[in-house]
Amino acid sequence: MTEYDDEDLSGYMSDTPLDPRPRYPPRKQNLFDATIVLRNLPKVPQAKLEKLIKVLTKLMNKVGPLSEVGIHMPFDEAKGSSLGFAFVEFASPDNAERAIDVFQGYQMDKNHKFDVMTYASAQQLKDVPDEYEAPEPEPYKPPLDLNAWKYDEAFRDQYCIRHSGKVTEVMWYDGGQGNGEPVVCYDGSREKEKGQTWCESYMSWSSKGSYMATMVHDKGVLLWGGKNFEKIRRCPAPGVSIVRFSPQEKFMLAIKFDPRDPAAIKVFDTETGKLLRAFPLRPDNFDDDKPEPVFSFSPDDAYLARMGKDLITIYSTSDMKLLDRRSLNAPGIEAFEWAPKGDMNVLAYWCPERNNSPAHVDIVSIPTRKKLRQKNLFNVKACSLLWHPDGTYLSVKVVRHTKSKKTFYNNIELFSIREHGVPIEMLEEKDAVQAFAWEPNGTRFAMIHAESPNSTKTSVSFYDMKKDVETTVKKGKKNVSIKSQVSELNKIETLSGKQCNRLFWSPRGSII
Repeated sequence: MTEYDDEDLSGYMSDTPLDPRPRYPPRKQNLFDATIVLRNLPKVPQAKLEKLIKVLTKLMNKVGPLSEVGIHMPFDEAKGSSLGFAFVEFASPDNAERAIDVFQGYQMDKNHKFDVMTYASAQQLKDVPDEYEAPEPEPYKPPLDLNAWKYDEAFRDQYCIRHSGKVTEVMWYDGGQGNGEPVVCYDGSREKEKGQTWCESYMSWSSKGSYMATMVHDKGVLLWGGKNFEKIRRCPAPGVSIVRFSPQEKFMLAIKFDPRDPAAIKVFDTETGKLLRAFPLRPDNFDDDKPEPVFSFSPDDAYLARMGKDLITIYSTSDMKLLDRRSLNAPGIEAFEWAPKGDMNVLAYWCPERNNSPAHVDIVSIPTRKKLRQKNLFNVKACSLLWHPDGTYLSVKVVRHTKSKKTFYNNIELFSIREHGVPIEMLEEKDAVQAFAWEPNGTRFAMIHAESPNSTKTSVSFYDMKKDVETTVKKGKKNVSIKSQVSELNKIETLSGKQCNRLFWSPRGSII
């Protein structure tokens, strides 16, 4: 630590924002639990000691009230300066824990960044030996192979069923190659022998199939994996209803449908089982007549976002803090979607008409918040967003109304995300569009449409975002034809009089 000179202490009050988040539920208080040790403070003479304590007191009170003891700062009489650390006693242990979260790494001034620890952790430092003694290495234990199911000699997949109210079984799917009888992979037999429950109500596979999550009401979420479905860890979330995994499986959301619980949504690190952050079921000031907005991860797991009232809150998963300490402003927002793939993280959202402003669709790059494209829309009743599986295109189905608001028709706005300027093709369809689906590997899409939304006789139309063109160039004395593709909406075919209401492309495309 550097010695403190005569610089005025008022410069130590920085503009760094604080984020005092409440803890839930409260816990019992033990001795010294409400005390923290604040290190890397300026070393000041006796004349400025009281002023420094006042500055620190003002900062600490932003988190919670201090006890009668308040702040004690040891002073070295021989050197005539403080020692560069202080003991801070809060009125409650919860405030002390919150202070550690808020002030760890807090930049007090250009030369002093807080280092905060509990009093108990500081006590442990006195037991550290002067000489380092290497610990005995633990016997090597090979990690679980979470991809073991991929090595099945018969190339089978797995599925899970729950039946009889309490039985959960993981089965092999043989595609009809066997005798037709289900083949059990694991049914929780180890847990049954021990009198334990391995699944009580609900289960979910992770995004890539590495984990299987089961719900046990009083324990929370249990994660299983490996060839024999061994228990990997428990994520405490009593009363959990459902879980959601991030696309890369780094994180898991445990959701409890209880609006009274301020920690109804918990974010866990799947590798360590550590609780990273908790959120209430509904954001502040969110409309009561709307369903609870869901959290959504970016495709690379770098960001976690949720819609709020007139905004989108985006958190960086590296520290679970609000990105750039501010939300993305989106007045009247109705829905948003992340692009499923791409070189950068992109999200699209739409807002209805508001205060004489038209409805609009916005495409924004994250974390820069750069607006890649905005499309204003008029006479809009509703919009639905659908990304191409590889993030190349975005389709927006727009239900419009006439001036009388008695007649409705459809527009399909098609955004080419990876082309310069994000050009837009507009497809007007007077019929009611019942379904829309992008070809997974390609530039085509299909849609079902009919005169009425309730019609049983429908038409299926196929379009391509690319068009084949042939140009003739002269090479020497000969004319040579060159075939190429240009970005232009091209109708391929319409199949009329079909009885269908859903579209399913094969994973590789070409077949629907």
